[in-house]
Amino acid sequence: MNYYSQRRDVFSPAYLNSLRGEILACPYLAINNLNRDFIDTKGFSVVFKRSKQAEVERRFPFFKSYLEQALQPSCNAFYLNPLVLKAGSRVDPHIDRSLRSYCKTVEPPVVVSVLYVQVPVNLEGGELVLRSDKKQVGQVKPQVNTLLFFQGNLTHSVNAVRTTGTRLSLVCEQYNLSEIELQEIPEFTIESRAAKTKRK
Repeated sequence: MNYYSQRRDVFSPAYLNSLRGEILACPYLAINNLNRDFIDTKGFSVVFKRSKQAEVERRFPFFKSYLEQALQPSCNAFYLNPLVLKAGSRVDPHIDRSLRSYCKTVEPPVVVSVLYVQVPVNLEGGELVLRSDKKQVGQVKPQVNTLLFFQGNLTHSVNAVRTTGTRLSLVCEQYNLSEIELQEIPEFTIESRAAKTKRK
């Protein structure tokens, strides 16, 4: 695979509108539970194994079409997270390894898929920047209804958003884990600061 690839106009406008509404209204959506590289962003995360895909789709039916299109057959563990950026939001350079909180030996994902669900009409900033060994290998300007795949071992960042409006993407880190690593990953769990607040 190249460093990244894109597919445009993957879903119907009706599905995108429904997906946007469901994500933004989801009770799990809160200040991001991801690491310190995510500045002034919102989201929540769903961790699951391939064996629990049907359960994820039952709990979050609005993710079903995305998962059917995006999930790669060679992968067996996934870290799915909607990501909301507004004016001033950014994501600093990092390599995805979100499953490391469960299994310390996990390597970066095989691939990361990103669907741009909502993009401000006159977006300034918000580009996804991809780097390999400190060399920039791509800069992607978000476009609504574009499904992007990039190599999971790339360092990536999102430039600061400089316009009003919402930049909403649906991201999935896709892993191919060994049987031993899989044993340490939850079958299915939801990570959200909103959920933690409610349990207190």
